[in-house]
Amino acid sequence: MYFSATIFRLVGFHTPTLTALSVAVTNFVFTVAALLLIDKIGRRRIMLYSLPFMIAGLLLAAYGFSFLDLAPMITAVMLAYTTLTSAFGSSIFSAATAPISVQYNVSNEVGILGVSFYVLGFATGPTLWAPLSELKGRRLPLVLSMFGFSLFSIAAATGKDIQTILICRFFSGFFGACPLAVVAAVFSDMFDNRTRGVAVTVFSMAVFTGPLLAPFVGGFIVESYLGWRWTQYLISIMGFFAFFLDLFFLEETYPPVILVSKASELRRRTRNWGIHAKQEEIEVDLRELITKNFTRPMRLLFFEPIVTLLSIYMAFIYGILYLFLTAYPFVFRGVHGFNAGESGLAFFGMVTGQLIAGTVVLLQQPWYLRKLKANNGVPVPEWRLPSVIVGGVFFAAGIFWFGWSGYRRDIHWIVPALSGLFTGFGLMSIFLQSLNYLVDSYLMFAASAIAGNTFLRSLCGAGFPLFATQMFEGMGIEWASTLLGCIAALLAPIPLIFWLYGHKIRAKSAYAPTFQAQAEEPVEPEDLPGAVPTQSQTAVNGHHEEEKQED
Repeated sequence: MYFSATIFRLVGFHTPTLTALSVAVTNFVFTVAALLLIDKIGRRRIMLYSLPFMIAGLLLAAYGFSFLDLAPMITAVMLAYTTLTSAFGSSIFSAATAPISVQYNVSNEVGILGVSFYVLGFATGPTLWAPLSELKGRRLPLVLSMFGFSLFSIAAATGKDIQTILICRFFSGFFGACPLAVVAAVFSDMFDNRTRGVAVTVFSMAVFTGPLLAPFVGGFIVESYLGWRWTQYLISIMGFFAFFLDLFFLEETYPPVILVSKASELRRRTRNWGIHAKQEEIEVDLRELITKNFTRPMRLLFFEPIVTLLSIYMAFIYGILYLFLTAYPFVFRGVHGFNAGESGLAFFGMVTGQLIAGTVVLLQQPWYLRKLKANNGVPVPEWRLPSVIVGGVFFAAGIFWFGWSGYRRDIHWIVPALSGLFTGFGLMSIFLQSLNYLVDSYLMFAASAIAGNTFLRSLCGAGFPLFATQMFEGMGIEWASTLLGCIAALLAPIPLIFWLYGHKIRAKSAYAPTFQAQAEEPVEPEDLPGAVPTQSQTAVNGHHEEEKQED
């Protein structure tokens, strides 16, 4: 192992985590090969033959990693898995609501509270995790949150009464909210505008596909001898795996905190206790924390037209995402006779639609970069909106398709399942580019705008499942879907309004800066939520007096 690591260091590969992983994988492969061949060619020959191959493999791996710079992408994959675990946990409980309602003799609505309380944790958790990530770095809150998430998931699995289960589900969501609040900031630390799009697209798809992958897994678990408690044991196992990944392989990415650790190391080596980083001078101000993480997001949410209207639109769509956890079983179990696991498989239509939308976003990236370069590096927020407009049409059409093809048994089940292609495509297109629009519009206040948006949509995500049962039972599948589709159609023109008048609205805003240059033509997007302003983005004329008052 020492010999292998030395080779990596000699060729200039200094990333400790990838060195450890690469050495371990390389040695494992050669060990297995040796065990398989030792009886055929003998010990002495296998040692002689394997040495040059091992050295060549290590050199290729080291130079390959050094050339490709895979460390950021491996970190992105780890964080995408961490985020997927949190999102997965939000909806897997939906498969357990029926047996829990029977076991504890409560109504179905009380059982669904297990989903709602978890999503309420999503609404409240960022108030702790976001400021903690700015004070202590990104790594600490991610590691702590995954540990807490796993513990409370075990507590929910072993709960002896419904009250304990619901409380533990809330705290699971509270801790699980950390990846949603912090991972985008990690990507802002690691990637520039040219590479961030790929990483954050993967992150965003983890956020929105997670809730749709869980129902079929949970359904098959509930239908098996394992029972509903294993839905919680499963996410605790996933959580502990994410915890160990983050604990041993995740490195700090927040520059001020990295400087703190370097200053500490220099103090230790030089015995010069006067060396310190600027971050160490920061004192926690409770009033400033409250203003930054609650007061300002609420002010933006209620008094900024762009944030208000887009948040209402996105909150409705996010609520529909969790409402479908009830609507799909109505169609595929109630009408077509599927069991819990089989009805969950129908969500793969929506998952496929989301993957298509994510692919479209990535394909648009070179186009966006060319327009950005032609505009001297100054982005125009309205460039994001065409995808949102198109996504709104697909989303509303998908809801109508689902309702009017799913209420009759003589219509094949594949027809309502395919409607998920439209709803999934629309959902992902709207979310990605609406969040991008908020980031581009508010720049230095983007975090507050997104925090207000997250708060409102989490409330809708928690509330919509509670009335879904009565709505679909009372109105019928077709008319309940018609009502939801009409609301989606009424909200769809919101991005069109901002496409036409957004620059005028931003010019009157106390928070949104105005750009010195505007592009001649709007195009579609590249960058994704969690973006930070580039140097060119700081060349803006904003309301600096208001900014100083707020900060």
